[in-house]
Amino acid sequence: MKLMIASDIHGSAYYCREMFRVFEEERAERLILLGDLLYHGPRNNLPKEYEPREVIRMLNERKDKLFCVRGNCEAEVDQMVLEFPVMAEYMLLYLDGRLVFATHGHIHNEQKLPPLGKNAALLHGHTHVPAIADRGNYLYLNPGSVSLPKEGSRHSYMVYEDGSYIVKGLLDGKVLLS
Repeated sequence: MKLMIASDIHGSAYYCREMFRVFEEERAERLILLGDLLYHGPRNNLPKEYEPREVIRMLNERKDKLFCVRGNCEAEVDQMVLEFPVMAEYMLLYLDGRLVFATHGHIHNEQKLPPLGKNAALLHGHTHVPAIADRGNYLYLNPGSVSLPKEGSRHSYMVYEDGSYIVKGLLDGKVLLS
C-alpha cells in the first residue's frame, strides 16, 4: 500500500493544487491530511493564493481519497463545508506491523506522548518542519508543511510505501529525508 501524507495547507489554493498534482504523480492509494486545512491561523502570514473556498472545492472533489485529523485551526464550521470527516483528534493506523498514531501535533506530540507502546510511530504535522527520527521506543514522523514551511525547511510531504517513509520536496520531488 502506498500512502501520501501532508499537513498544514492553511487555505492555500496554490499549494493545495500542487499537493494534488503530486498525489496523482505518486499514484498513492490515499492521502492522509494532518490538519490545518482552511484557515491560515493568527501566527502565520497569509500563504500564496489564500483561497479557502477553492481549497474546500478541491478537497471535496477528492473526498473518497482522504483521511483527515483535526488541526488547531479547524472549527466546527469547517466541518459544515467539508464533505468528509475532519474533526477527529487522531487516527490509528496499522501499517506493516507497526501502530501509527496520526494526529495534528498540537495536543499529542513529543513533549506530550500518547500511549504508543513498543515499535509504534508518532506521526504529526503542526510544527511545519519535516522529520523522520528513530527515538528508540518509537519512530517520530512529520511531513512538514505543504504551504508554510518553517525553520528553513521546504514545502514538503511524506510518502509511505512497503514499510518506509520518505519526505519529499513538494515542488521538485527531491528526497529530503528517508
